[in-house]
Amino acid sequence: MDKSNADTRLILQRRAIKQNYPDAVLLCRVGESYETFDDDAIITSQVLGIALTVKNNGEVSAAFSCRTLDAYLHKLVKAGYKVAISDLLEDPNASKEGV
Repeated sequence: MDKSNADTRLILQRRAIKQNYPDAVLLCRVGESYETFDDDAIITSQVLGIALTVKNNGEVSAAFSCRTLDAYLHKLVKAGYKVAISDLLEDPNASKEGV
């Protein structure tokens, strides 16, 4: 399977969450950062003044440190956006880390 077209479990989980909260900017905690993707990344970048990046799979994203959540969450809400926050989880048995 072409890796650039393969959806990881994290991508699938994020998409499922976004379907439940389509009108909210979805902040996904990944490690010590919050990441946003696609349209949410564009909104986040514009409101917060942070850089957009392009992932290997072509998705647009924007990320910021967990330490700045309070300030950035306030800015997003003050700008009129609903915000959903999620921890993205991976089945530890399926993880390749430590193998």
